[in-house]
Amino acid sequence: MRQTTLTLALGVVFSSFAYAESLPEFVGETIVVTPTRTPLADVDAPFASEVHTRHMIEQSGATTLYDYLAQHTSLLVLPSYGNKASPKIDMRGFGIGDGYQNIVVSLDGRRLNNIDMSSQLLGAIPLGDIERIEITKGSGSVLFGDGATAGTIQIVTRQHSGASVQVSAGNFGAQNATLAAGLKKERFSISASADYAGFDGASERDVTGHRAASRNGTQQGKLEVNPLDGLTLSLDGSRSRIDTRYVGALTLAEYEANPAQNSGNTYTHQKFETDVWGVGLAYVLAPGWKLTARHQQEDKLSNYITYASKSDYDYRSDDLALEYRGDRLNVTAGVQAFDGTRMGSTNRTTKDNTGWFMQGQYLWGATTVSAGARTENVEYIYTPNAGAALKADHDLSAWDIGINHRLDKQLSLFANYNQAFQAPDIDRFFNWGGTFNAFISPAKSRTVNVGLNHVTAVNRLKLTLFHAKLDNEIYLNSLYTNTNLDKTHKYGLELQDTWQIAPTLAASINYAYTRALIDREDDGNGTYDGKDLPGVPRHGLNLGLNWRVTPASSLNLTHTWRAATWAAEDFDNNNAQKQQAYQSTNLAYQYRYKQVDWFAAVDNLFEQSNGIWIRDDAIYPVNFSRNWRVGMKVEF
Repeated sequence: MRQTTLTLALGVVFSSFAYAESLPEFVGETIVVTPTRTPLADVDAPFASEVHTRHMIEQSGATTLYDYLAQHTSLLVLPSYGNKASPKIDMRGFGIGDGYQNIVVSLDGRRLNNIDMSSQLLGAIPLGDIERIEITKGSGSVLFGDGATAGTIQIVTRQHSGASVQVSAGNFGAQNATLAAGLKKERFSISASADYAGFDGASERDVTGHRAASRNGTQQGKLEVNPLDGLTLSLDGSRSRIDTRYVGALTLAEYEANPAQNSGNTYTHQKFETDVWGVGLAYVLAPGWKLTARHQQEDKLSNYITYASKSDYDYRSDDLALEYRGDRLNVTAGVQAFDGTRMGSTNRTTKDNTGWFMQGQYLWGATTVSAGARTENVEYIYTPNAGAALKADHDLSAWDIGINHRLDKQLSLFANYNQAFQAPDIDRFFNWGGTFNAFISPAKSRTVNVGLNHVTAVNRLKLTLFHAKLDNEIYLNSLYTNTNLDKTHKYGLELQDTWQIAPTLAASINYAYTRALIDREDDGNGTYDGKDLPGVPRHGLNLGLNWRVTPASSLNLTHTWRAATWAAEDFDNNNAQKQQAYQSTNLAYQYRYKQVDWFAAVDNLFEQSNGIWIRDDAIYPVNFSRNWRVGMKVEF
């Protein structure tokens, strides 16, 4: 209680980390969303959205994409059993266990979702390379297909201009260095960056003498050329190497005594290697008509050194689309293919998706109407080193309709209905230990969104109500068998508001109320019926205040809170131990002198202990230490 009171008191004074020379971007400015491939002001969008621009990212004080998503969005983001490189992500009540598979995460249009139960590798994306993050809630299945049952997260990278160097250091061996440079000319642009991040971890050394440390290195480059009017050619590539160790589980007594201890465990040691390249073309065929084509390829290795287990992934993505942009009517139609292969020590398994789609949008005075449909084929082939190969396939469909009506310059109302699907990943066909399970059913969802946007010169408000019904929601049951929840539903409320209290002081709130209920599940013999889906907090809250102390300096305070809920595997809501509430208060300061930004930040200011409860006495400690860092950024 004392810490909460102090947080609120400090909140009256401090703010969200901001560039000193500019006010927060929300003050009456237009924020653009692009998930339908037609740029549109977010207040005119016929779907629910949450947009984080480059300006907002720079305000935040975060140094990694994981930290930004966890501290400054409505998403529930936690390490995957201690692994921040490929964290667990939940939106709209699909649970911390499997929520990440119900969100399509893309980077410049390239799917980051894996074909197995591995989370998206967000650790390979430096925060300094990101231009915009668009979160589409309860929609997006037409253009993104398989897995967009909760929605989508689209990450758009930036073209660097000029040159910059950023370095920082902090406690527990935290180090970060980023170099970026870019050049833009009339007929071409080139951009490149290199990022390194290291952290020794706050946990004690394990029995082998190692800390829960991480080392991330990423390099990327982009080239765009306009050899002819109306023709753009692009080439890009990236290389990431991640070496991470992460903690094991603690009992409740161990966690309460000291969350930094390792309980005699050997930390899991994992390495990731990923190499990506892509080529693209955009050609204006005639006024209003454009053809786009994109091919991308990723070669990724996941090496669990602790368990002497390697998985080699080969992903190929193709996107071909024809776009029409008129004064009122916009239409995009095309085909997308994603071919994924995982080569393990005992088998080769593929999951190949091919989807055809059409998305249209019509502007009718103050009203925007959208509609789209998609059909997708998903094919699986499992080829063991010994024995017969197995095959299966699914033909799935998605569609979406939406409307947005502006009542006046400040207020708009929207409604959206979306049907989406999730095809099982390749791990779902096997039981714990590797025996074959079955080709289980795809999940299907039907989601209704209604909401409003109210924007003035000093306030930006978004409010959304949603309800989703699902058939065959996919999960891992208490017997460690992959199967389906027969009937489930979810509903909730989402509120975003930013308020310019005074010329140098602003406040923000991002709140989500979510209920996720199991209606019927035959495998549980009725014990799951009517119970809450575990790992879904009913309340999530992000608070922030922004104070520009002087024309050259700014100070920031943000607070993140997630309510207590059932442990991740507690489907019958009967465990003795529950997932405890998550809390973290973060403070940051920046001073700008000429072309140099000096900054200092403290995360988890009050040193709250946080953890992930899987079941009774299986707790993975996360964000339990106070972490500080200082640094500088120089622009040339």
